[in-house]
Amino acid sequence: MELLISLLFVCALISKAYPLQCNQCIPTGVGSCTQTQETCPAFQTRCGSVTVASYMGSFKLAEVNMKSCAAPAECVSGSVNFGVSRTTVSTRCCDGNLCNTQNAPALPDGSPNGKQCFTCEGTDCTHTLKCLGSEDRCIKASVKSDGQTVTVKGCVSQTACAGTLNAQLGNTAVDMSCCEGDLCNNARRIGQSVLLLLVSVASIILFH
Repeated sequence: MELLISLLFVCALISKAYPLQCNQCIPTGVGSCTQTQETCPAFQTRCGSVTVASYMGSFKLAEVNMKSCAAPAECVSGSVNFGVSRTTVSTRCCDGNLCNTQNAPALPDGSPNGKQCFTCEGTDCTHTLKCLGSEDRCIKASVKSDGQTVTVKGCVSQTACAGTLNAQLGNTAVDMSCCEGDLCNNARRIGQSVLLLLVSVASIILFH
């Protein structure tokens, strides 16, 4: 018994002495990045690879690959679809030093899944949108920039609505809510969205 306790103690010391290391590659725009190595903080216990693709209608605007340390809650994939624009995030996480050597494969385009949500065309938010792939929730978002607020609506994956994450990029703040049921996003609904990262990264791709 004493030997087992001693071994556990030694393992704990080794774990603290040798924190996780992951490959890091974070592009500043749509270009490539230089891969380096980073030591992860205690709360990021996995290595991750992320592929973000942005679409304007059916046309792919950009695809960006990133690598970094990741917290378990960040190891999710999904998409957000506002009709005129759609962003997909594919994440692959792994355990072990420098294990994130490969890029995560981009999510497939997806086909209509039978669900519908409201979407906006200009200031008219009464149009309907056919959701694609894993998009099984409706979403409403308010984007504030330069003193103006723009409302957008559309479809989103459940993985993007399973918690709370607040995000800001410069002067642009994004506030979202998700709901279940066809066309449920016509009123003020409830449920905070999680994967604001989807919109944040899309903003980086499109506007930086």
